[in-house]
Amino acid sequence: MSHKLTSPVQQLREHMIYNPISVTELNKYIKGKFEEDEYFANVLVEGEISNYKHHYTGHLYFTLKDENSLIKCIMFKTYTGHLDFEPKDGMKVMILGSVSVFERDGTYQLYAKAMKQEGMVGDLRAAYEELKQKLEKEGLFETAHKKQIPTYPKVIGVLTSNTGAVIRDIINVSTRRNPNVVIKLFPVPVQGEGAAEKIAKGIEFMNENKLADVLIVARGGGSLEDLWPFNEEVVARAIYTSDLPVISAVGHETDFTISDFVADLRAPTPSAAAELAVPDIAELQLKIEGYQNRYKQALLRKVQLMKLRYEKCMQSRVFTEPLQKINEQYMIMDMKLKTMEHSILQKLQLEKANFQKLVLQLDTLSPLKTLARGYGIVYKQGERVKSVVDLKEKDEISIRLQDGEAKAIIVEKN
Repeated sequence: MSHKLTSPVQQLREHMIYNPISVTELNKYIKGKFEEDEYFANVLVEGEISNYKHHYTGHLYFTLKDENSLIKCIMFKTYTGHLDFEPKDGMKVMILGSVSVFERDGTYQLYAKAMKQEGMVGDLRAAYEELKQKLEKEGLFETAHKKQIPTYPKVIGVLTSNTGAVIRDIINVSTRRNPNVVIKLFPVPVQGEGAAEKIAKGIEFMNENKLADVLIVARGGGSLEDLWPFNEEVVARAIYTSDLPVISAVGHETDFTISDFVADLRAPTPSAAAELAVPDIAELQLKIEGYQNRYKQALLRKVQLMKLRYEKCMQSRVFTEPLQKINEQYMIMDMKLKTMEHSILQKLQLEKANFQKLVLQLDTLSPLKTLARGYGIVYKQGERVKSVVDLKEKDEISIRLQDGEAKAIIVEKN
């Protein structure tokens, strides 16, 4: 089938039957296409700065170029405060940012969130490879040293920042899969000077006090420098010497840190770490129901088989004459079938009772049940208070109740 080619003028005439859109609507539509593509949300681009201008508003305007192309860039004042150098024309840099369309001019540009001189990033990469090779030679990455993640942990220890989306994602995923699981947060800084030492001490503290069944060391995505605490030797050795199994969930799926190689299990994201650590109770229930159905099907097949054998025997001439003998054997067979059916039903009831007992135990362990009975949990500076000795007058405390949280000040203690 052939298609008749039309000229641009003819195409314009054909489209005139529809309502035209404005330039603003077209640019807004194109911008939406950029925002729909997750790749443009976080891109890492390297190039050379040109046409650099530090605007009086605090924003930075410049062009990033290489041998063949260029792209306009802007870094808003919100992000310039994190720069540890003054950008200049001709400087080679690496930029983390997003690509979008500036609707007014109909141009796309790179919105920079972080910027590093290329030489600094290169030094970090060299240090990363050097430590990786060192620890690999010592055997810290070997599979033989990996500990098994417990199948049904009751307490999950999390080492991450106490603010941000990471801890919320872990709590949401964990409680959805098993509402009875307990999350114990050990808040630590996840970037900046001294963060690595605090992360290592947190791992040691959780081990010394046996505060969890499994640990999750986590933080969100970021630049190589942001993730650097998880590339330091002190954190790697703390994970390696941990008696508690450790799941590493640092950065995005494409980010790999030294912690990932040393940990007993690597998760691509913090949410994935929660899924790996916490079993899905609904799946467990489906599994038990599947066993019950298999028992029932096996019983039905057995009964049908015995009936077929009986009918075959009744049709045989050998068994038609000694009818008395057949009746006796039939009664015996019927008794055995009833005994077998009774045994299987008992087994099913026992399995069901065990399952209900496990569910009840899980429900009993839930801190929410304790709160529902009118009890509360007292926190001081993010730590749970276990004794009145830990409090003094004028201390600010938080009281967690069933339906929310209240703030209070200690007036007197007895």
